[in-house]
This record gives sequence, C-alpha cells and structure tokens, in this order.
Amino acid sequence: MLHFARWKIAAILSVCLAGLLVSLPNLFPASALPSWLAHTRVALGLDLRGGSYLLLEVDTESVVRERLEALVDGARTALRNANVGYVNLASEPPARRVSLRLRDMAQADAALRAIRELANPVPLGGMGGTAPDIEVAVSPEGLLTATLTEASLRAKATGAVEQSIEIVRRRIDGTGVAEALIARQGQNRILVQLPGVEDPNRIKELIGRTARMTFHLLDETAVPGAGPPPPGVMFLRPENPRPGDPEFYAVRRRVEVEGANLTDARAAQDSRTGEWVVNFTFDSTGARRFAEVTRNNVGRPFAIVLDERVLTAPVIREPITGGRGQISGNFTVRSANDLAVLLRAGALPAPLRVVEERTVGPELGADAIRAGMLSLAAGTAAVFLYMGLAYGLFGWFACAALVVNVVLIVAALSLLGATLTLPGIAGIVLTLGTAVDANILINERIREEIQAGRSPVNAIETGYRRATGTIVDSNLTNLIAMAMLYAFGSGPVRGFAVTVAIGTIIQMWTATTLVRLMIALWYRKRRPKELPVVERPGLPLLQRLARPLFRVFPDGTRIPFMKGARAGLIASAVISTLSLAGLVWPGLSKGIDFQGGIILEVRTEQPADLGRLRGAIGGLGLGDAGLQQFGDAHSVLIRLPVQQEEAGTQQAVAAVRGALEEASPGARILRVEAVGSRVSDELFQGGMIALGISFVMMLVYIWFRFEWQFAIGAVATLLLDTTKVVGFLVVTGIEFNLTTVAAVLTIIGFNANDKVVVFDRVRENLRKYKQMPLRDLVDLSINETMNRTIGTSVTLLLSALPLALFGGPTLSGFAWTLIFGVVVGTSSSIFIASPIVLYTGGRKLRPAGEGSGVAAPAR
Repeated sequence: MLHFARWKIAAILSVCLAGLLVSLPNLFPASALPSWLAHTRVALGLDLRGGSYLLLEVDTESVVRERLEALVDGARTALRNANVGYVNLASEPPARRVSLRLRDMAQADAALRAIRELANPVPLGGMGGTAPDIEVAVSPEGLLTATLTEASLRAKATGAVEQSIEIVRRRIDGTGVAEALIARQGQNRILVQLPGVEDPNRIKELIGRTARMTFHLLDETAVPGAGPPPPGVMFLRPENPRPGDPEFYAVRRRVEVEGANLTDARAAQDSRTGEWVVNFTFDSTGARRFAEVTRNNVGRPFAIVLDERVLTAPVIREPITGGRGQISGNFTVRSANDLAVLLRAGALPAPLRVVEERTVGPELGADAIRAGMLSLAAGTAAVFLYMGLAYGLFGWFACAALVVNVVLIVAALSLLGATLTLPGIAGIVLTLGTAVDANILINERIREEIQAGRSPVNAIETGYRRATGTIVDSNLTNLIAMAMLYAFGSGPVRGFAVTVAIGTIIQMWTATTLVRLMIALWYRKRRPKELPVVERPGLPLLQRLARPLFRVFPDGTRIPFMKGARAGLIASAVISTLSLAGLVWPGLSKGIDFQGGIILEVRTEQPADLGRLRGAIGGLGLGDAGLQQFGDAHSVLIRLPVQQEEAGTQQAVAAVRGALEEASPGARILRVEAVGSRVSDELFQGGMIALGISFVMMLVYIWFRFEWQFAIGAVATLLLDTTKVVGFLVVTGIEFNLTTVAAVLTIIGFNANDKVVVFDRVRENLRKYKQMPLRDLVDLSINETMNRTIGTSVTLLLSALPLALFGGPTLSGFAWTLIFGVVVGTSSSIFIASPIVLYTGGRKLRPAGEGSGVAAPAR
C-alpha cells in the first residue's frame, strides 16, 4: 500500500491542483475575473449578504373554481342552444364538478353531447396524446354531472405554478433587482430570494397581485347601493378614488377586451395635465376588438378594471382605432411604474400568498461573515495544534490534508453552484473536527501494530487496511443523517447538510489516499528504522515535535467498564425519563420555525425606549407582543404570535414597520422572520420525520454490517442520547428550531460513528480471542479504542466551541447543543451501547463452550 505508481501520484496531485484553481476565484471580486470563471464562485446566502427570502403559495383552488364557473356559463349557453330544459345548474368546487337536473330524461343524450363539447384537451404525460378534462355522466334520476378529471387537476395545478414562476420572474426583473432567485418548491410553492432587498414590501405588492386587467362597459341603469346587483352586473370600488368619484361603479360582467391582448405598457406624464398615466398598446386582436367596442359605444362610460377594482371609467368620446390607450387614475410616479410592470409581465393564473418571509439587513450579514470566519480560524488553529501535538509528524500530515480538505469543499461548492449560508460555514467548521477522525483511527491502528512488533512498512500497511473498513462504516452513518436533513430540512439548514456531506466524502479520500501518499513519500525518502508514533522523552525539541507529546488516555489500560454496566443503564434510563417528563412540562421552547409567528430585530438611533415601543406595537391588536433588549441598548428583539390567517402575517409585519417608524423615527429593521402556522407545522413535521427515518436507517445499516445485537444496541443508545439532548434543551431554554434539528441529526451521525468504531473492534476481537469471555472482551475493546473515542470527541469539541463562543445568536444554541450531545454520546458508547450488546448478545455472540477461559493479548 506504500507503493504509488507515477500516474496515481499525478492523478492525486491533479485533483488537489484542480480544486485549488476552482476555489481561487472565491478570493477575488467577480469584476476582476474573466466571465467564464465568475460563474464558479460560491454564492453567499441571504443570511451572509443580506436580502429577503419569500415563500409564495399558488392558490391552485382558484384555478379549479375559475374552470367550474366557465363550465357553468358554457353549459347555460350550450343547453339553451340545444333546447334542453334543466334546473339547479351550479358549480360544486369541493366535489370538483358542475351539476344540473334535467327536466326530461328523453333529452339526456342531447345534454351529454352539448356538455361534452365544452371539454378542453389535456396532455396525458408520458403516455402521449390528450384526453378531455371533464367526465360527463347522467344518473337515472336525471342528475347530470361534469367532473374535472385527475389528469386535468394535475395539469391545471402544474400549469398555474409554472406560469406563475415565469410571471413572477418578469415582474421582479422589471424592478431591477439583480441576481434574484425564483424556483419551484414542492407542488404549489415558489421560492423567491432577493439579495440586497431589505424591505420587500414593494416586491410583495407586485408579485402578490393577480393583475388581471379587463375592459367593461358600465351599466347606466343599475344603481349601486340600492340592493344587490342585477344579473350580469357587479358593483366594484375604485382603485384610487379621487374627489367626485362614486363609492361603487356598476360594471357589466361581460369582458369586452382582455388585458392578455396587451403588448406593452409604460409609465409617462400626460402632456396636458402633468399627471402620471400608463400608456398601453394592444396586439392586432386586441386593437381590432378595442376599436369595435369604442366605435359602437361612443358617449358611454368604459371601465378599465384591475383585480376587480376600477382604475378609471372615462366616457368614450370617439372610436379608438390605433390600438393604443391611456390609463389615468390618480397615480404617483411609483404606482404608475408598478402598474406598467404588472401589465407588461402579464396576469397571474391564480392568486399568490406569502406564507413565509425572512429578511436580513446587510449589517447583520457582515456580522455573520465575521463571526463565521472567526469561528473557522479558531477551530482550525485548535484542531491543528491538537493533531500535531497528539500524533506528531503523522498528525501534521493530517493537518496539511485538512487544508486540502477545506479547499476541495470550497471547490465542490463552487462547481455545484451551491449557496454558502451561516449554517454552511458551521458545517465547514465541524468538518474540521470530524475530518481528522479517519486520521486518528489510522494513527491509532499504526501505533497498535508497531507495539505488536511489526516492521514500519507492515505497520503502515496493516494499519491502513484494518482502519479503512471502519472509516467507511462510521462515515456512512453520518451521511445517512445528513441525507435526511437535506431531504426534510429547509433553507440554510439544507446548506449545512450539503457542506457536511461533501466534507465527509472528501475527508475519507484525503485520509485514506492523500495522507497515505504523504507518508509513502516521506518513508521512501527517509527509510526510518522506526515510525514516529510513540513518545520519546529527552529528544531535542524539533525531533520531539515529530512525535506525539501526550496521550489523552494511557495505553495498556484494563479498566473493567462492564462492572458499571448495570449502574450506567439505570442512570441513563432515569435521566432519559426525566428528560421526557420535561418534554411534557414545561416543554420545549419552540422557535419560529416550528411555532410560527413573527420576529423582528430592530436597531434604534437612540437607546431604545421599550415602554414606548411596547405601547405602539401593543395598540396594533396583533396579540401578546414580547420585546427585549438584544445585545446593546440600541437593539430590540420583537416577537409576535402566529396570526389567524397567512395573509394576516404579512399585514402584521407591515403594521409593525409603520408603528416603529412613528414610535422611534430612524429605527432600522435588521432582520424579519415571519412564518405562518401552516408552514411551521410542515417544518416541524419534516424535522420529526427526518429524525425518525434516521433512526430506522441506522438500525438497518448496522444490522446489515454487524449483528442484530449491535443494531439494537446502537439505535437504543441513540434514542437515549437524543432524549438527554431534549432534556438539555428543556433545562437551558435553547430554542427548538430547524438549526437545533440539524444539531440533533449531527449528534446522531457522530454518535453512531463512535459506536460503530467500538462495535467494529468488538467484532474483530470476537474472531481474535475465541476463548475470552464476552464481558472481558467488551472491556478490552473499549480500552483499545478509548484514545480514538476521546480524541475524535476532543477535535469535534475544539471545532464546536468557537461556534458557541463567536458564532452569534444564530449558531450558539446549535453549538452548545452539539457540545452536550458529543459529551453524552462519548460516555454512552462506553456505558450504554456496550452493555446492551453484552446483555443481548451473551449467547449469540459467544456460544456455549466458548469463553471458558481468558486469552489476554500480550502487551
């Protein structure tokens, strides 16, 4: 294994060099790079660069209602033309159908033909071809129904979402926002990320309006307010009423001209009055229809309607035949431009609702970058020092590989076009701790082989061969946890999962291939008689630095851990029971992700007057508002409960903005998080599913790779570890949110990794010491792997502690939860997992007749 062909060396070095070249553009501004290189940069997430995140939901039900209403109108006309008598024609949206009752069953065939002609073709997907979008049937009692098919419902929903995405993209592009991201999320939601946009209110107004413009004649005989509107008429309010405008207009339902026939719309100032207006242009079809209507209705009022509001209703003075027109309506320069943007982009096929909003100001983004970089630097320095001082030269090789590891992570993120978030930086920091895990395993193995009397070459080869299987097994458990976090997580937490998963894969390669190449080249050049893996006091300082300076756990120990097995299990059960009781009462402090509601971080120019701010916000009627100072005297954190409706959440955010401006002029909102109740329920459900599936997959994988006793022991211990973490969250009051779920899944992955290493040594010793009693064998395996168990925990703690100290409020809860979980997991590998294997596998793992004596290993 120490022989490397030249092509292998060239391939390894090429990978490292390619990673360096791909990651280098991230060190320079995009303007200083060639266009072909700028696209390989890692994009910063909104939490680092500042901006707004909106999650929109398409009301696909309105598309269904619109189709049913069209069927009702079409059925009325078709049956009248066919001379078919009927009663009770109505749409039934819950049943997705239109129904009527025939007066004469003899006309059933004629009615069926008439209604079936109203069907629209819908594609059949992979099958090819088309099919009618309605199924028409009549009962013996004369009840005729036209029901929308499942294929039709899917096609309408998909079409509405895809069309909405394109229209939202056009509207946002029209505002000049650069690098906006618009993407589909799930079945009926649209994700919008707006870098640099601190106040997304204007954007929300633009993309939230359906913007369906139609042209109608007014009914001059109907009197608004004198009872319900007559058939074929609707009473609509003006959009921007001016003095002298009526409260309602009597507008005929018949659409004379559709806004879909517009080809252009531009804001301009009227040359005669100086008012801001919107000039529009029709296509040929619209121009012809517009000319016909104006020619036939000279002297009559003609209403321009936008989303059931009358923009203007001028009297037609003369036929308009040029295909051009003008909308006046008490506009400002901004409202005129916004309307022009809406009309150019086109009407949405269905209404959009903002169900989740998160906004981060550039100041907080810069703070987050500083916190992330400081944590990364401190974690790197701590891990480097530990590895170099604990493992000497081979530890310094691991540190060099760690630098390559970070470079390759950045390169991989660049090639994937990934977005780096603050949790993503946390993932890189934690990768520093877990990346040396494989090196610790290998170094400990090599040390054991040297102590067993092997030559340097044989010790290196055997150490790598025996450690490789354990490395793969232990890291796959971590990849399982990250896969679940990515599948069921949301937003920046998914960035954390991607970063850790990439780091895990890369560190397996750097530890088993790159570091092995370094050792091989060093050995080939030096040909040492002994490897620098054992301490040698009394050597000169430089030679001592090439060897381990300390051991976290002495070699050759015979601590009888299993004597405390029963006490450990009982203590663990008691702590876990108390933790579950705390889960019931007082319960977890759910964050906004899982509880819903609104959080605003505000910075005032003068020291914040909490009483005045509380009074201003309390008077809005938004529920029990909580205000607290956050950091310094100028920073305030405002919490509002979840609102009754999704739309109410956005109205509440707008109302709070206005109240803050009045109560504290000049106050800046640095961060906004608004999550509706439905989204918070979905996020909570997704987090719980991720945890549940992780446990099941761990059970299956360990069962497959080991024996069922090991699988039961690992999963039972992981469950106990998780309950203790829950108890820690209850006691400390750390918010339980998506970031905390990420910490719990990271703990599960790491703790499973730790247990796999111990189990792998137990399995190896079962084959090696066939006469050793199982209790003694488990004790021996724990003692032999203790340096690895503690060493990996130390490196992870060294990388997590800077996150807790310098990571800021976003990451401190995550980091302290992780630190607690690592400590609990390390102890549970010794006192919980191993005893469970001992008690469940006493007969299966050590059959009767074996283990009557002890064949202890020579030391």
